[in-house]
Amino acid sequence: MEKLQGAFASLFEINMGVSSGERIVVFSDLVRPEESPGSAELDRRNRLHATARGAADFAARVYGNACFVDFPATPASGAEPPVDLWRAVFGEPLVDKLAEGGVLARLLAKEATPADLESASELVKGRSQEVARVVVAMANNSTSHTRFRHLVNMAGGRFASLPHFDPEMFHSSMAVDWRALAERTARLAAEVNRAEGLTLSTPNGTRLSFSMAGRRAEGDDGLLIAPGSFGNLPAGEVYLAPLEGSAEGELVLEYAPTRRLESPLRLLVRGGEVVEIVGDDPYRHWLEEKFAASRKNRNIAELGIGTNDRASRADNILEAEKILGTVHVALGDNSGFGGTVSTPFHEDYVFYGPTLKGALAGGGELLLLRDGTLLV
Repeated sequence: MEKLQGAFASLFEINMGVSSGERIVVFSDLVRPEESPGSAELDRRNRLHATARGAADFAARVYGNACFVDFPATPASGAEPPVDLWRAVFGEPLVDKLAEGGVLARLLAKEATPADLESASELVKGRSQEVARVVVAMANNSTSHTRFRHLVNMAGGRFASLPHFDPEMFHSSMAVDWRALAERTARLAAEVNRAEGLTLSTPNGTRLSFSMAGRRAEGDDGLLIAPGSFGNLPAGEVYLAPLEGSAEGELVLEYAPTRRLESPLRLLVRGGEVVEIVGDDPYRHWLEEKFAASRKNRNIAELGIGTNDRASRADNILEAEKILGTVHVALGDNSGFGGTVSTPFHEDYVFYGPTLKGALAGGGELLLLRDGTLLV
């Protein structure tokens, strides 16, 4: 932990803009008994947990009002975290109010009605002073696409999500020129938003097109200093939710979130969702289980474009999706960034050497990426 003190200072001061006395919550997760990660993955997850605790200790010592929370890992990225974390971040009284009438239970199950969401939002906004100002999510499974995260932001809290993080990233993709990254990301987002639809193609046979009607691309630049800010760390992407039902094509997966596949899997996409998986890699069975659990998990949820010139790791989705000139596509939940699909599942897959074109109103074409080179 001694070697990470400078990295912790950068995280809290540059990325999060922490002021003395602000309430900070850092959380992580534990390997569940039924999980069986390989030795390298187990080592990373143990280091992640230890680093999260170290970051919380640093924050408590320097800023004076920080705590650490851990819990058994959720079943998948996108699943809501347990009530203990809600209580640590929102406070006991506020969570008790959320529990009235079963609203909290429906939020946890991702079965909340529009009325539930409106009620919860109004409650946390009205009692925002009770909510932690800074939340650093160093859990292995992502909480980015959860109502928990959304409500933290609704209360004005700043939220950094570091799923699948490896502490070594503090010396690579987290050691980026944050201002240059922010400028590059903003320029790209502005260009993407000129388009009405996007078409992706890659050398491995991936082909995907979809409509952007009513959707807007946003940038994740790692500077989470404004009230209600949210983003990944390491950061560096432009992302959007494709219009549901519009995606058509084929995704050729060469990587799972934390390893290269033994052989590629082809995902056939029709009407905005995956309709068939072709290939023999064992990862196929995990995907089939998720698809069987809910049709919503088949949804083409996101397209993102990497903008971080210090990111390089292909075997870790958190950094891989930020690599400058890559494109990633996610399945499942997109309710937290402009989409309409809510499900306790969100997984990203990275594609290399992409060409990405935008369809402009009136029939023109906008070339954003050619063979993995960013043209903006």
